[in-house]
Amino acid sequence: MAFDISQKLVIGVASSALFDLAASHQVYLDSGAEEYRNYQEKHIDVILGKGVAFPFIRRFLNINKYFPRQSPVEVVLFSRNSPETGLRVMRSIAHYGLDISRAAFMTGAAPYPYLPAFNTSLFLSANEQDVHAAIAAGHAAGLVLPSKTDDDENDAELRVAFDFDGVIADDESETVFKQSGLDQFHAHETLHIARPHQPGPLAAMFQKLALMQRMEERMQRKDPAYRKLLRIAIITARSAPSHERVVTTLKSWGVSANETFFLGGMDKARVLSVFKPHIFFDDQLSHLRSTPEGTIPMVHVPFGVANSIKQK
Repeated sequence: MAFDISQKLVIGVASSALFDLAASHQVYLDSGAEEYRNYQEKHIDVILGKGVAFPFIRRFLNINKYFPRQSPVEVVLFSRNSPETGLRVMRSIAHYGLDISRAAFMTGAAPYPYLPAFNTSLFLSANEQDVHAAIAAGHAAGLVLPSKTDDDENDAELRVAFDFDGVIADDESETVFKQSGLDQFHAHETLHIARPHQPGPLAAMFQKLALMQRMEERMQRKDPAYRKLLRIAIITARSAPSHERVVTTLKSWGVSANETFFLGGMDKARVLSVFKPHIFFDDQLSHLRSTPEGTIPMVHVPFGVANSIKQK
């Protein structure tokens, strides 16, 4: 029987996000494609180090272990490598026991046209050009930023944090803020308090993660000893009175977060250092650059008005 991927929450991940390819990439930059190919073939049995997205992907895949009948999640590898040069990546995936069996090897081409074919709700890559192209084509994508990789194998919980405007929701209100300032932003949100936002680039992923939470709630009702895997936070610069439209939007979608923080312009790092997400999505680079000691895996979502002018 054919494998039905249409009902899965699918994340596409580039090898550059999953593994540390710094040495390989330097060979490519210094010596070109042919020497890069030779380098990968010579090091085919040398296991790649964990990349920034590795802790998130490993825990994400663990969801299937707790729900084997539904197996609700899927990860697909998207690589600019050829199948031959990609063998080292696949062997590293097998070494770490990651349940990733589907892959697209593009032999130098951009992978984003194939994201809908695999039903992807999110594409993660460290290649800025690929991420911008995916966003421009209307796909959900995020640029994984360099950080230290901390993967505590005794910590089974998966913690995911989202900004709201330009990530979960569209950039309508952020546009008002950028163009007219804070007072007009609050006036706009108060006027439209009962009107939900249109979905942003990561809305579909957020909604599907909320479905996973409902599965866990049902599991816990059946088995009170069941310990939930998934914890979701919204961390936004909004404050009262604009907070109400966030609630209106999420309620209209039938979803919610475990924890929601309305910071009113406070440094998000103060909350992130406590929540310790395995991945944090924000559309503004200024928010992503202020995190503690580079230990939080950060993903820039280059969407909307926040990215229409090059960030300083």
